[in-house]
Amino acid sequence: MARQDLTGLILAGGRGSRMGGVDKGLQPHRGQPLAWHALQRLRPQVGALMINANRNLDRYAALGEPVWPDVLPDQPGPLAGFLAGLAHCTTPWLLTVPCDTPFFPLDLAARLIAAVQAEGAELAIAATRELPDEGARAAGRRPEADGRVLQPQPVFCLLPLTLRDSLTDFVASGRRSIDRWTAQHRCATVVFDDAAAFANANTPEELARLQG
Repeated sequence: MARQDLTGLILAGGRGSRMGGVDKGLQPHRGQPLAWHALQRLRPQVGALMINANRNLDRYAALGEPVWPDVLPDQPGPLAGFLAGLAHCTTPWLLTVPCDTPFFPLDLAARLIAAVQAEGAELAIAATRELPDEGARAAGRRPEADGRVLQPQPVFCLLPLTLRDSLTDFVASGRRSIDRWTAQHRCATVVFDDAAAFANANTPEELARLQG
């Protein structure tokens, strides 16, 4: 699998509820919109780029890449963005990243590709090891010897166009969980040691912390 076989998709179609309803991908980070940083981070890793957004389409288009809204109404979540990407992708593989994580790894694509090939997997997602929060405890994730738990980062996903029908059927049934969809397939999980690289901006306070 070569770089030219991948299209990178920036997921910026969310409601931004925890950010006060603003368009999260357009919030400023070090002088540029968050989505701009995601594009620059992903550009060297893929052969083509596009953006999934549902508001301010002209402002996203000004970033220089194709912009596609959800193919489903009511902004039902990241899987709708996955579907939008698969509907317009012209390469065999799609790599998705969220718009609000400006420091994700520069070897993200390479490591996900390697895992798919090494494990004979259908798709791959990123994961980190972090101290457990309430969500991890509620999910029943068991701490490892160092007290950390495996934290999936499923919006960082490498998936082939061949899974488009599977995802279409899953979403059409009313289901929205990325984890439950990926669990239906041979999914490789790639653990990245630097959990800070996946720090994101769900709230104004988290965005402020990223400025440092």
